[in-house]
Parts: sequence; C-alpha cells; structure tokens
Amino acid sequence: MAVAGDTLVAIALAGTLFFSIDVGEARGEVFLYLGLTVAPFAVVAPLVGPALDRAAGGRRWMVVGAAGLRALVCLLMIRDVDSLLLFPEAFVLLVLAKSHQVAKSALVPTVVGSHAGLVEANSKLAMISGLVGFAAAIPGGLLLRFGGSEWVLALASVVFAAGTAVAWRIPRVQVAAEPESAAGRAELRSAAVLLAASAMGLLRGVVGFLTFLLAFALRTDGSPTWHFGVVLGVSAVGGLAGAALAPVLRRSIVEERILSGLLVVVAGMALVAAWLGGLPGAALIAASVGVGAAGAKQAFDSIVQRDAPDANRGRSFARFETRFQLIWVAGAVLGIIPMPMWLGFLLVAGTAAFAAVSYTAGSQSTRRRAERRRARAGGTDAGADRTDVLAPDPAVPPSIATPGGSADPTVVEDDR
Repeated sequence: MAVAGDTLVAIALAGTLFFSIDVGEARGEVFLYLGLTVAPFAVVAPLVGPALDRAAGGRRWMVVGAAGLRALVCLLMIRDVDSLLLFPEAFVLLVLAKSHQVAKSALVPTVVGSHAGLVEANSKLAMISGLVGFAAAIPGGLLLRFGGSEWVLALASVVFAAGTAVAWRIPRVQVAAEPESAAGRAELRSAAVLLAASAMGLLRGVVGFLTFLLAFALRTDGSPTWHFGVVLGVSAVGGLAGAALAPVLRRSIVEERILSGLLVVVAGMALVAAWLGGLPGAALIAASVGVGAAGAKQAFDSIVQRDAPDANRGRSFARFETRFQLIWVAGAVLGIIPMPMWLGFLLVAGTAAFAAVSYTAGSQSTRRRAERRRARAGGTDAGADRTDVLAPDPAVPPSIATPGGSADPTVVEDDR
C-alpha cells in the first residue's frame, strides 16, 4: 500500500506546480525543505527510536501514523496543487515515507524466526514493492492524462487510508525489550559490518542524488512529462530485478562479492549513461541504480545477520536504516545543484567506483589480518578466534555508518 501510494504521489507531482514553476525557484524551495527533512533523522530518531523499540507496538504505531498522515496530506495537496504550499506538503510526505521504511526495517525481523527466513522475507517484500509500484503507475498515468493531478492525489489518499487499516493488523510486538548486550554492540562495530554499512550508505546517497539530478535535468532540457514516467518505470523494474537477482547470487557467491560486484555494475553503467546522454542515458542509469540498490541492501542485511548474531535485529536494522535515510537526504541536496546530466552521471560512476574499491580493499585487508591472528593464536579455541574476528579493528578507516564521529573510527555510536 505504501509503495503504491508513493508511486501515485510521484506521478501526481509531475503534473503540478512542482514541475511547472521556474527551475531556479524550484531548486531553492527543494533545497530548503530537504534541509528540514534532516531534523527527523538526525535529531528526533536517535531520541525517540529507542523508546519506540521498547514499547509494545511502538513501531506499529509509527507505521499506522505514517500511513494515516499521508492520506490526510494528500487531501491537502489536492487543494494546493497550484500553490507554493505544495512544496512543504510534498516534503512532509517524504519524511513520512522515510519514517515508514525505518519502522518496516525494525518490524520485519520480529515476525521472522530465522536468518534464512529474514533474507527470504526481505527479498519477497522488495519484489512485491517493485510489482506494486509498477502496477500503480498504470492507473496513476491514466488519471493524470484524463483527469489531472487532483484525481491522482485523491487515489493516493484512498490507498494510504487502506494502508492505515491494514497496518492495524500488524502484531503489537516489542522490537527490543532489553538493552543491547555488550556482545551485540561489539559485533555491530566489527570491521566487516562497518565496511558494508559504508558501501551501502554511499549507494543510498547515490539514489538520493540521482533522484533530484534527473528531475531537474529533464526539466532544464524541456523534456515532456512522459520522460519522467519512463525513468520512474525503469527504476521500479530495476528494483524488482535486483530483489529477484540477489537470492540467486547468494546461492553461489558470498555477500561481500555481491555488494562489491553490484557497485562495479553501477559504476560501469553510469559511464555508459554519460556517453549516451538524454532519455536513454537517464533510463539506463535509473535501472542500474535500482538493481544495485535493491540487491546490495539484501547483501548488507545478510552480512549484519551473519556477523552480528547476538545483536537485536530489529533495533540494529532500524538504526542503520535511519542513517541510510540521512545519507539519502545528503545525496539529494547535492542533486539539486545545477550541473549537466552527463557530469552528474560521471559523479555517480566515481562514487560507486570509490565505494567498490574501498570496500573490496578493506574487506581483503580485514580478512588477511584475521587469518594472521588465527595463525598466531595457534591453539586457541574457536570462541577466541571469533572474538578476534569481531573485535573492532583500529586500521579500518572512518565509516559513514557512524554519523557524528567517535574516538574510535570503527565504533558505531550507541543510540540508547
């Protein structure tokens, strides 16, 4: 329901003041409200998140509230289609959508009993989201063509209202009844997890950057509205393909190679897109980033579950998702800076290539150090070896998975 509603809102915005006022004025409005979206993730989430995790049904209330408020905001947007009030209302929807994703990351592990089951559940959810988003685009496009943005927003409001009703059926569970254990904290600070979080964070920043780069670049070029529809559609198809591809790859390839390989693919396709330019280039990079982001997220989730078995999965995924959403916003802010489309594509290629190289090099270095430690330990038992591998490694470079910094660059800040 949430994905269908978000898709309908994106389609509706293509026919509103959001894409009809002067590009320079639009950049200023978008920059202002993107800056305001930082507050919920940088300030509010670290304070409120732990309380929601401890409360029975806390994250469920977050899902219900996000859906209900989006239904209401869509109704307000119908009235303000030709008003500048559309901008703050659109970014309220953005914050609510991101909040829903954080809550979902916390809730899914609580209703799945095993590591394999969680990976399978995340894969199915990603595939369903891609299919629903693609399906919602059909009636949304028809309503935009024959009725206008108001009708699309009305349908989005109905979808979010239905989502609110469905969300009441989510079990009232405690995501984290107990404080995080010392073992769980140590595992989440391990080099393998931090390196993967850094690579995933850079890729999520690329998604935010590309979203607004393409929106403004296509507008600047005077592209027709259907070009936006093509880019949105292939992005959804790419996400669906990535969700379907990741479980297949995991049968024969370790998660680290999946993550680094997808980053290489994104970098390569971004270079080709820069050479192609225009709508073909925009469609290619949107599809490839969709594949990369969906597949890499599943690989990252699997790495966290494998290397941090003692950490509370719901709480851990909610924290990481909050940080990823913050990085998405930072990438989106960079995306509104005026630049040629080809230059933006080259920046995407460079960022993805840097993430791939640094992640691969860091993983190999960590693995070699772990092997040397085991060799020196000689007769130590398996438990000691595991502690060695999971202990924070001072040689790992600072990670963007730890916003705000720490005395130890491998330590993820404790959100409690």
